[in-house]
Amino acid sequence: MSGTLNKVMLIGHTGDEIKMNYFEGGGCIGRFPLATNETYTNRTTGEKISNTEWHNIVVRNKAAEICEKYLKKGDKIYVEGRIKTRKWQDDQGNDRYSTEIQCTDFTFLTPKNESGPSQGDQGQSAQTMTKSSSSPEQEVPHSFSEDEDDLPF
Repeated sequence: MSGTLNKVMLIGHTGDEIKMNYFEGGGCIGRFPLATNETYTNRTTGEKISNTEWHNIVVRNKAAEICEKYLKKGDKIYVEGRIKTRKWQDDQGNDRYSTEIQCTDFTFLTPKNESGPSQGDQGQSAQTMTKSSSSPEQEVPHSFSEDEDDLPF
């Protein structure tokens, strides 16, 4: 195989509200931390061990606006994207690196009548939820893909 692939698929809980940055040309970027957990049992001690990995998620334009509107801290979300490492300099001039997930697709997994970290894992995706009698403007979009954006190219 001569090609390469940079693809990430994560299911986790948001660690904070979406932080938005707006630009003069009308574009925007949203950033939020996503926690994924791994739990296993130590074979020798029988102790249950839990590890949390934090991922920096970056969403752009319409996807960012949708996330800002509907995602809350603790919500469960499926994120698809690619890994991007950025190099920058701190105040002392030292080179620093940040690894981010550039989100290309996502699906909200927390039902819209639940929010926050105190809710149990329901295992339901937004696609399987029944619709309530709310107006269309209040409906939570179940998923988003960059391909759905109205791009001229």
